[in-house]
Amino acid sequence: MVTERDERPWGYFEVVDRGEGFQVKRICVGPGKRLSYQRHQQRSEHWCIVGGVGTVTLDDEESAVRAGDTVDVPSGAAHRIQNTGDDDLMFIEVQTGQYFGEDDIERLDDDYGRHGDA
Repeated sequence: MVTERDERPWGYFEVVDRGEGFQVKRICVGPGKRLSYQRHQQRSEHWCIVGGVGTVTLDDEESAVRAGDTVDVPSGAAHRIQNTGDDDLMFIEVQTGQYFGEDDIERLDDDYGRHGDA
């Protein structure tokens, strides 16, 4: 069950489940778009790519991803994902920790003028 959808300049995310110590999002990144280069102090993330192709940057190291790949983002690690294909890049993000608010985003670089915290 989708509990909320949030439109962003790069695409959207939907919260599909949450419980004590976890939250699950479906994230869609449009062609040529990317999320901000960011980090979180209060949660870690596990990404499962389910459609499209892209590039993940994790602590300044880049790697290509496609459907079936997974990425672990530890708490405090700088990270971003970019859609390098012609179709939407879709992934499932499982967040673990004790706090999942958007104000736990520290933006290090952003294509859309959103710098600093959330």
